[in-house]
Formats: sequence, structure tokens, C-alpha cells
Amino acid sequence: MIHKRIAKFHPSASLASPLLLHNGNETILMLRISTETRRGKLILSVEGRLAGPWVAALEQCWRELLTSSPRQKFSINLCGVSYIDNAGKVLLREMHRLGGELIAEGCLNQAIVNEITASKEKGGDPKDGDTRKPSPIIFYITFLSLLFLPGALRAQGYTSPLPASAPTGTLKLTLEQAVGLAIRQNPTEQIAVINAAESVQDKNITRSDLLPQASFHVADSANRVNLLAQFGGLPFPGLPHHLGPYQIFSAGPDFGSSVLDVSLWKRYRAAQSQVDASNAQSLSTREQVILLVVSQYIATLRAMANVEASKSRVELAQALYDQAADLQKEGVGTGIDTLRANVELQNEKQRYIAAENDRDEALFGLNKLLNLDPRQKIELADSLHFFDTPQPDVDASIDLALASREEWKALMAQEKAAGYQKQSIQYSRLPSLRFDGSWAYLGTSATNGIPTYEYQASVNMPIFTSGRIHAEIVRANLELQKIGQQKADLRNQIALDVKTSLLNLDSARVEVQVATLGVQLSNEEVSQARDRFNAGVANNIEVIQAQDSLARANDNQIIALYRYNQARADYARAIGQMEKTYSK
Repeated sequence: MIHKRIAKFHPSASLASPLLLHNGNETILMLRISTETRRGKLILSVEGRLAGPWVAALEQCWRELLTSSPRQKFSINLCGVSYIDNAGKVLLREMHRLGGELIAEGCLNQAIVNEITASKEKGGDPKDGDTRKPSPIIFYITFLSLLFLPGALRAQGYTSPLPASAPTGTLKLTLEQAVGLAIRQNPTEQIAVINAAESVQDKNITRSDLLPQASFHVADSANRVNLLAQFGGLPFPGLPHHLGPYQIFSAGPDFGSSVLDVSLWKRYRAAQSQVDASNAQSLSTREQVILLVVSQYIATLRAMANVEASKSRVELAQALYDQAADLQKEGVGTGIDTLRANVELQNEKQRYIAAENDRDEALFGLNKLLNLDPRQKIELADSLHFFDTPQPDVDASIDLALASREEWKALMAQEKAAGYQKQSIQYSRLPSLRFDGSWAYLGTSATNGIPTYEYQASVNMPIFTSGRIHAEIVRANLELQKIGQQKADLRNQIALDVKTSLLNLDSARVEVQVATLGVQLSNEEVSQARDRFNAGVANNIEVIQAQDSLARANDNQIIALYRYNQARADYARAIGQMEKTYSK
């Protein structure tokens, strides 16, 4: 005997309702419950999703069956169930506990059934009469861990890892947006910022030597002294061999400060100059990262332009092949013309595939520089273009570069730091004045002590250092000489960068003009060759040659535009204006 229960679903649906979801004019089956009696056993078959409000419907049906046949054995057939949520698992566990047999197929449903049956066999169900209580020690340990562990992790700067999810959508970037992302996310730039922050803390550590220091101590000790050993083993009449044991308790602050130490002051000034050098190096790294991103962006634009040019050449080759094939069918053309056109078509298709591969590699390189998720797809919103600018003056550009280049500023700050360091060594020969003191509550116990103190002003001056100070001064002079050589080399390098970038900029400007004219002439050549071939005046050798000329002209134009934009970026880097030019 089989009973099927089907009706429209509503949160307050009765037992006789079928569990269907209506979506407009379409009705989707969410849960079907049917009962069948076989050999005295009631089989409750469930089909669909056992989740959400459908769980309550199944429970209502099952409760009514238990009320009508309380002693009848029953089974729950889950072979048709596609999904079971946590509420459904709880219901199935209760049904199994009250004698219901769970039948399932499929890896997921069988795993759920095995988990339910295993928990009952191990006595894991709290309703199985197991009244044992967990140890209160475990409870307190768990409570304290939950109370203090998050704070400890926050104090250590720990953050729990978040599950990595694949980024959705395609990120479309302009050149300015790409530069902004690189400034915020590029690892090399972030490491440079961290190095600059470390130099600030080094300066603070050096400054602390000039400021007062204080500490607090508490000590309680038990002592026993061998007096005979203290006096060289010679006994004295009436003097005991040992003293003690006795207790000493002491508690109080210790403090001290440098009053006058020119050497420490010069060392602090050197640390300040080193901070300036680190900040300048950080900005120089930022300029270099921006140059890398701009160059990669321009190279990607070039690769994309190559793809578009290859695609247009494939379309042209396909049209010429179709034209040759049509002329051959009409008896005007020859088979060799069609074959030549087909060979050229396959060559252009191969170049198109290679161009697409180069474009994807360029996009991957840009993704790495921006430190994006490797699965993030990106597109470029800009395109290669040409806009003429006046040619800058060489001498004025070199002066601007020496005033703006962060490498030059960093080297000047390093020279200043080395000068202060040398002065610090020289002034270490002079006397230094220091004040120290301590106050303590001292006694044989914590209850019978008295206030004690010690205040001391001291003057220290090195007399003989075995040549250490002299060697340190010579080393400081060598460091200054090395920085002087680095300055000369960097000055020449900056001048070379400026001159080279201006030369490339001027040359690339002329290349763009020539390449643009070459593309126009090549297009006219292809058009005339096609007309001559179509009229039967010439074979398609002229057409193939015109195609090759057009391909070279397109490549030359793309290369010229790329070189011009790259030359502009190199010039901006040479005069130290990368961030000002490309990050507005």
C-alpha cells in the first residue's frame, strides 16, 4: 500500500500538502514524502531537499505516523534526497534514536547516515541516558583560553587567515590607477617604507641615551658568609668562622642621566641624518617601482596593439584568400594564386596566436607588479597614443634632476650622517658628565627597613684606548671618501640618464611621424594591388608583397609609439618626476 503526499508549500502547510516551490508560472519540486508498507514495516520515502522549512514538514508527517502506529517498525528512505542541512541531520538523528532505520545511497548521504549511526553506537547522543558530566577543570581551561587568547594574539599582531576566494569579474585599469595600486601594494615599495620606519626607531634608540633612565627593583635574599675564607683563611681571636644566615630586603628606584656628552649628541644627529637618507631611499624606490609599472603597462599596450594588428591582418588575408578562390572558380584566377593566398592566411593566423600569447604574458607581469591575486583578470583601459610635447633643454633638465632625484638626496644625507659620525668619534676624547642615583627601602625584612639612597655625579674621560679612537676616525674618513666617489659617479649617471632619455624622446618622435606615413602608404599599396589582381592585370604576388609591407608598417608604427611613450617615462624618471607625472 503506497500513500503519496503532494501539495503547494506554505510555512503553515498541513501534513497533506505537497512540498513544491512556485516560481512564476513554473513549479519546482522541493520535497516529496511518500509512505509504503512492506512486510509489516512502514517505509517513509523522502525526495528533494531536506532543508529549512521542509524539515518541519517531514517531522510533522513522521510524528503523525508515530501517533497512528506507535509500535510499527519503520524505515526512512533517503535515496532521493539531494541535500540535508543541519536541522535535517538533527531530525534524522532523532528518528534513528527512536528506532527508525536510515537507508541512503550516494557518498554524501551515506556519510551522514554513518555519522548518525556511529554516534548512537558510541553513546554520543545526550538523550541516551549518559549523565556523565565533563570535568570542571576542562571547563575552566577552555574559558580562560577563550578569554585571554584573543587578546594575546592581537598583542602579537596575529590575524586569523581568511579563506581565499577567487576574485570575481575583470579589473579594468587605467595607467594612473595601476600606478596607484603599485604604490599601495607593491612588495618592494612596502619594504622600502618599512626600512624607513626602522631608521626612525633607530634614531629614537639613539636619542634615549641622551634622556634620563629609571628602573625599579625589589629584592629579598637570604645570605650566609664564610668569614674565614674572606680573610684568607687566617683565624682571628673572637671572630666567628661564618656570619648568618641573615635576610636582606631592598626595594626602590635606580635612575641616571647624561648631563653633558657631546659624542652622544653627535651620534644622535647622525641618526637623524640617516632617517633623512632612508626616507629619500624609500622615495627613490617608489620612483623605480612606478617606472617598472609604467614600462610594463606600456609594454602590455604594445602587446595588445600587436594582437589587434594581427587580427586585422588575418581578416585581410582571409578576404584575399576568398577573392582568389572566387576568381579561380570563375576561371579567371589560377590555383597557384589561391595556394599563395592560403599560405599567407595560415602565416597570419600563426602570428596572431603568438601575439595573443605575448599579450597574456605581459598581463601576468603587470599583475605581479601590482601584487594582485594571481587569479584576478585585468584589462587595460588606456591605449597607445601620440601627443607631441616640446623638446626639453638638456642643461635645465640636468639641474632639475640634481634637485629632484631622491638618490642624490639620499647620498647627501648619508654624507651628512657620516660627518656627524666622525665628529662623534672625535668628541669621544672629551670628558662627559653623568648623574646617577638610587633610593631603596633596605632592611633585614620587609617590616624593619629604612630609606637609604645614593646620589653620584661622575666625570669620565678616556686616557688611553690603544689606538681605537684613531682607527675609528680613519675609518670615518674612508667612509666619507667612499661617499664622495659615489656622488661623482651618481652625478655622471644622472646626466647620462637625462641625455639618453632626451635623445630617445627626440628620435621616437620622428619615428612615430615616419611610421604613420608608412602605414598610410602601405594601405594604398594593398588597395591598388587588390584592384590589379581583381582586374586580372597581375597575379596575387603583388598582393602578398603588399600585405607584408603593411604588416611591417603596422609593426613599425606600434614600435614607434611604444618607444615614444617609454622615452617619456624614462625622461620623467631621469629628472625625478615619475610620481608627479603618472600619479595625480
